[in-house]
Amino acid sequence: MKIHWFLPTGGDSRDVVPDSPDAHWRAPTNDYLAQIAQACDDLGYDAMLTPCGTACEDAWLATASLIPLTKRIKFLVAFRPGFLSPTLAAQMASTYQRMSDGRLLINIVTGAEPRELNRFGDWLDKDARYERTGEFLDIMRNAWTGNPYDFEGKHYRVAEATTREVPEPTPPIYFGGASPAAEQIAAEHVDVYLAWGEPPSMVTDRIERMRELAAQKGRTLTYGIRFHVITRPTSSAAWAVADDMLAHMTPEAIAEAQKDFSTTMSEGQRRMAELHSGKTGNLEIHPNVWAGIGLVRGGAGTALVGSYQEVADRIAEYHELGFDEFIFSGYPHLEEAYWFGEGVLPILRDQGLIEGSTNRTANISTFR
Repeated sequence: MKIHWFLPTGGDSRDVVPDSPDAHWRAPTNDYLAQIAQACDDLGYDAMLTPCGTACEDAWLATASLIPLTKRIKFLVAFRPGFLSPTLAAQMASTYQRMSDGRLLINIVTGAEPRELNRFGDWLDKDARYERTGEFLDIMRNAWTGNPYDFEGKHYRVAEATTREVPEPTPPIYFGGASPAAEQIAAEHVDVYLAWGEPPSMVTDRIERMRELAAQKGRTLTYGIRFHVITRPTSSAAWAVADDMLAHMTPEAIAEAQKDFSTTMSEGQRRMAELHSGKTGNLEIHPNVWAGIGLVRGGAGTALVGSYQEVADRIAEYHELGFDEFIFSGYPHLEEAYWFGEGVLPILRDQGLIEGSTNRTANISTFR
């Protein structure tokens, strides 16, 4: 398995509600992001997912600034394909691979919410955006081959698309989307298909469907899943943190978030919202899987909550379902990276689920 962390380029806090009195907001300065990246580098995480959109700093620039400050960790850079040309994206990725010694992974985000997309001048409907994404990925991949590529489609027309050098290695493409249009694109073009942290009964159906779709294209995919995490030496200590987070979610904040979710164009967001329906009871939707964060936060809304061993057991359970890559985050990201990195990663290593030594030198004592 591969275990990744999240780089909070939109800022960080001690609470999922950033304006709560105890949140202690942290701006996404280069110094703070460097602390998180260096901690994850030392602790043994594989890569860091960096989001995209107007609510955060640009993923390409933010992660590039961290290349010389880290040694081995990779950067999973998210971007929307409709906002730059596929040949330029190929060139940027190729350059990034050489400047970072091969530490780039790419996360394609087609986008779902018109309000955000319109800010960038994108007015295509959902099906057209996914159609454009397919053309984009076709061109970008072929531009990396070293053979000039001609393409003429509905959304792009290029002649002799190429880059100065072939990137080494070719960046793997990560992609998530729960709609039928998204699944078709994933089956044909991507390497790692991502899901948000739903209960096993829901994600099993998706994996089986994606395996069938990919097989029809003569391909196989790797599968990844996205969770928040709250883990401590004991289960009671972890759930106490979750309970404290819930206590800071006011009815007004929950109602405002549910109003936004009710108009979402994202199938994935709709599925996340249905896990709790805006209600604060029965939020443990599967052992150690808590839907509380999704009450007020869009996107990934579930967390693995429990002792180090319990969280490791849940990861192993999802791995048995077919997930080989896990993307985690926490509040705040710096401290939670240590709790998970020093508590759960050694268990996964001892079980042979991930590679690496358990003899890490980072110390979490200042956060206890």
